[in-house]
Amino acid sequence: MSATTVWITPENKSRLEALKRHPKESYNDVIARLLDMAIDDEPLSEEAIRGIEEALEDIRAGRLYSEDEIKKEFGVE
Repeated sequence: MSATTVWITPENKSRLEALKRHPKESYNDVIARLLDMAIDDEPLSEEAIRGIEEALEDIRAGRLYSEDEIKKEFGVE
C-alpha cells in the first residue's frame, strides 16, 4: 500500500476527527466510509422519477397547499 500526502485545512481535519467511530480509527477509514456513502447503490425507480416530475409540474403550475390549509382540511390543530 502506498501513501499520499494530502493538504487539508485545520477545520476539515477537525471535522474528520469528529467523524471517527473510535479514537484510533484512521483518517483513511473515515474518508473511505464517506466515499462509500456518496455512491447511491439504489438509483431511483422509474416510478419515483415520474412522481418527482409530477410534483415539480404541480409546483410550476402553482398547485400547492400551505401547511395551515392542510391542517384545516384534516382537522389538525
